[in-house]
Amino acid sequence: MEQKFSYVTKLDVKYDHLQLIDVPEMVKSCSDKWFNQTLTRVNDSVVRLGIVEGEYHWHKHDNDDELFFVLEGQLLIDLGGRIVTLNPNQGMTISKGVLHRPRAPRKTVMLMVETSSIAPTGD
Repeated sequence: MEQKFSYVTKLDVKYDHLQLIDVPEMVKSCSDKWFNQTLTRVNDSVVRLGIVEGEYHWHKHDNDDELFFVLEGQLLIDLGGRIVTLNPNQGMTISKGVLHRPRAPRKTVMLMVETSSIAPTGD
């Protein structure tokens, strides 16, 4: 049985190649607490925009690495026994199979790069 979460996750590709990607406009119009939109496809990967506040659930991706890169705000990533703090212009790649939980103490804007086949809620 698939779990249901109160996250807004849009897996459709919003911008085609050679089309301007306007992150500030997307941030301005977003009223959701945990929003994720696929921006564009780059070969076999996608770039996603996350506009988040609060906690995500613990999860892992068995076959896929995942990059988090903070543009605004602050992202905390729980990794079992440690917490990594990402501030603007900082990022981290989470290796496949690593259990993690992203959290944002205040509104945070981030980019994520991952394979297009990844399940954002985890395996």
